[in-house]
Amino acid sequence: MDLALLRTFVTVHRAGSFTRAAALLGLSQPAVTSQIRTLERQLGRPLFLRQARGVTPTTIGDELAHKAAPHLDALVEIAEAGVDDESSLRTLHLAGPPEFTAERALPALTELTGEDGQGFALRASFGNAEEVLEGLAAGHHDLAICTARPRGALLTATALCDEEHVLVAAPRWAERLRAGRPRRKTARALRPGAKSTPTLKDVLAVDEAPALENIPVVEVHESLPFVSRYWASVFDSRPPAPGSVIVPDLRAVLACAAAGAGLAVLPRYLCASALEHGEVVALHEPAVPPLRTYFLVVRTGTLAMPHIARAHEWLMGAADDWC
Repeated sequence: MDLALLRTFVTVHRAGSFTRAAALLGLSQPAVTSQIRTLERQLGRPLFLRQARGVTPTTIGDELAHKAAPHLDALVEIAEAGVDDESSLRTLHLAGPPEFTAERALPALTELTGEDGQGFALRASFGNAEEVLEGLAAGHHDLAICTARPRGALLTATALCDEEHVLVAAPRWAERLRAGRPRRKTARALRPGAKSTPTLKDVLAVDEAPALENIPVVEVHESLPFVSRYWASVFDSRPPAPGSVIVPDLRAVLACAAAGAGLAVLPRYLCASALEHGEVVALHEPAVPPLRTYFLVVRTGTLAMPHIARAHEWLMGAADDWC
């Protein structure tokens, strides 16, 4: 049996589409269709059911993919190892959200660029979950970081780390909250001798969402994705007000919040330094803070390529110290 036909078959099985498989293989769609039909004639069985959108494998197709895919991936690994030993520097294409990719993934991966003769060149792209997954599926990226677990057999996702979200604002907003509310048993007074500017441990513990109604909101989008998720998780309600400042970058959201523009919900890793230096304070510290999971995603089978496998392993190890 022709290995090229099996490779095309496995790619179609994972992609769920002749069109997407053709793009990944660098072939025309008619060529992919012809190869699948040839394989079906050789086997005497249909491998796919043609649907209005894409294809669905038959039970015979699923069985063949289960048997053939691991061996094809092993052959790719052998071939790619030979290429890595003999050719010039490989290039790794990474995609993910701008803030997390810039603050976490890229600094970690740059340690591998050009290192000990086994490194690689690095190219990065930024985008939301839908954009980076579409790019990965189309073959534009080798690795993708996103907060949505992809469906289907084409992409394989591994949980990378959990990101804790913190409700923050400039110190003056915490002072206003303290001045505007009666002292309660659940509130924390300033420690004796503490500075007048509240710190993370000094700030008033806000127990109810209404206490925050008069504070403007800083967000990355009009839909208030971070604030809405926090309110739903912690207060079981919706945010009381629309966004006052909307800027599509969490680093800019932090800068605006520190400047006094209003409250914001930010990943702890992004605002940890600002919290430590008193540029912002945490307005609320729930017993169980809201979390968001990041996934490291590859096209199924591509971990057989040494440079992708090395980057994947390196990021998984580095993530133990993140978030």
